[in-house]
This record gives sequence, C-alpha cells and structure tokens, in this order.
Amino acid sequence: QVQLVESGGGLVQSGGSLRLSCAASGSIFRINAMGWYRQAPGKQRELVASVTSDPRTTYGEPVKGRFTISRDNARNTVYLQMNSLKPADTAVYYCNANLDVTNDQADVSYGGDYWGKGTLVTVSS
Repeated sequence: QVQLVESGGGLVQSGGSLRLSCAASGSIFRINAMGWYRQAPGKQRELVASVTSDPRTTYGEPVKGRFTISRDNARNTVYLQMNSLKPADTAVYYCNANLDVTNDQADVSYGGDYWGKGTLVTVSS
C-alpha cells in the first residue's frame, strides 16, 4: 500500500505565503515524479507544479514566478512554497506521485499514479 499524506494548507491573506508538504510512504521502489494539482469549485483539476527524478520542474502558467516546488529524496517528500498568494489560488491542492511499487513477492509495478486526499488552501482578499 502506498500513502501520500499532505499538510500545510490553511487560510492566508492575499499576498501571503504558505508551504505545502507531501510525504510518500509504503512499498515504493522508485519515485519517478511528484507534484501538485489543484481544483477550485466548479473548475477542472489543473497542474500546479511537478518535479521528476532528473530533476526537471514544470509549472502551471498561473503560478510561474510565485510558486516553487522542491523534493527531498531521502524523505520521499515534495514541497510547494507558495508566495504572493492571490484569491484565485483558492482551491483544494492534491499531491500526485508517479511511482514504481513492489509487492510481497518483490514484483515491481511500473508507473502507477497515486493521489493524496487533498488539502484546502483559502486566500482571502
């Protein structure tokens, strides 16, 4: 079993900052990529930022220059530093990981997508 546990959401005023964390645990053989998506009420889920094992980073256009994604390989953890927050950033933020995982027989399943339960970020104006 694989778990992604998010933390760090909350309420912040416009212009403020928050840092989200997501820790992956379980029968992980390799982490290929980790990232964050968000979904605002009435909108589709969208990419916020992702980081691969290379590492290469990708950012959604609305957050470029304001958000920074980083990864701690030793802790299987990804962080999202969010600065200059705007009311439009209000959403549930979901951690995503693309993983190779093992089972009790040491077989490896490659490239599975896993999701956290989400953490709410609310930015007040």
